[in-house]
Amino acid sequence: MKNTIIHTKQKKLNFIIIISLLSLALLAVSPAYCSDLNNSSSSQTEPVLKLVPSNTGEPGFFKFVLSNESSGPFQRIEQYVDLGYILGGFGAALLILLMYRRMASKEQEMMERPPQAPYSHNVWKKLGLGKLYQDEYEATRIRLFTAIPVVCIVVAELLIFLGRVELGIGMHVVILIAFSLSNLVIKDLKVYRIYEALMLLPILRLVNLSMPVFFSTTLYAFVFVYGPLLVPLAIIVMHQRQSLDKIGLTSNNLLAYVTLSIPLGFLFGLAEYLVIKPGYLIPDLSTENLLKLTIIMVFFVGLTEELIFRSFLQTRLEEAFDIRVALVITAFLFGSMHSGYGTFYEILYTSFVGLVIGFMFYKTRSLPFVAVMHGFINIFLFGFLPYYLSGWKGF
Repeated sequence: MKNTIIHTKQKKLNFIIIISLLSLALLAVSPAYCSDLNNSSSSQTEPVLKLVPSNTGEPGFFKFVLSNESSGPFQRIEQYVDLGYILGGFGAALLILLMYRRMASKEQEMMERPPQAPYSHNVWKKLGLGKLYQDEYEATRIRLFTAIPVVCIVVAELLIFLGRVELGIGMHVVILIAFSLSNLVIKDLKVYRIYEALMLLPILRLVNLSMPVFFSTTLYAFVFVYGPLLVPLAIIVMHQRQSLDKIGLTSNNLLAYVTLSIPLGFLFGLAEYLVIKPGYLIPDLSTENLLKLTIIMVFFVGLTEELIFRSFLQTRLEEAFDIRVALVITAFLFGSMHSGYGTFYEILYTSFVGLVIGFMFYKTRSLPFVAVMHGFINIFLFGFLPYYLSGWKGF
């Protein structure tokens, strides 16, 4: 009777997660859809509230503006859809909370009752190779179950890179649904923990694409994108079965690392500026604006992304593979998640930077170090460098 009740609740939760994911995908693609409907409607003109792409360097952001474009029968529908972003974007945090509460409870169950190892064939046992066969089988299975979602995430990002945003979003939704239902078939704790980290990547992309900009200063958009992601990250930290030192939550050598992160951030930021040449995210270099830029880039962007890629994904991969494989996979995914810039060189460069940052994290095990360095890369990239170098010849 108890098992039946648990199974019923599980099915209801699965249904809620799937519906929420599909709703989030609809929010991500609706601006283009509604714009197409309006273009084919009547030619009446009146000021309307409209979502348009923002000028931020990050892909996927939109902002609300008053527009005098033609107002047809679908115009009011578009406004309601636009306002739905307010609830949809923040609703993603609730979705993430549901998914991670469920996955964390499943992880605890797998730790308390680990599944039996697959049965080795009698031939291998007679030859005394049962243990060898079992180890090879386990390694192959982990590689396969890791490679499939990694390739799918990269393909989804490649679709976005090629301008097929709707297809990329759809693929990310399918990946997330598969991750949320993976506990039905995945019984290996190492694989399950890798999935728990990997699923943050499509969530990051969907929240990024479905969250509008509510202010004229598009810098604040990063707060609305990365803020909700702190919800599942906090849940993961609370349910971690590793020491906090291993995931980098330590204050060791903090002052030295913060000092070192500034010149490193400048060098990496300068190289990235030469690749993509973004615009600035602050109106001037006043102390107030620089302080806002620093807080958002370090404590929202840098901290969130480094928690995802280094503290969780890289450490989970280290448990299943050697450090070289973990670094390469993490760096490759880190670069792929920058596909929205539309520049292949940016993907290559950020993959290289991800490899370097991953190696630094492996050597220092300091999350503050890599988070602050990541933040300063963006501070120089979107703050100082566009102001000082945009007018120079050759830049």
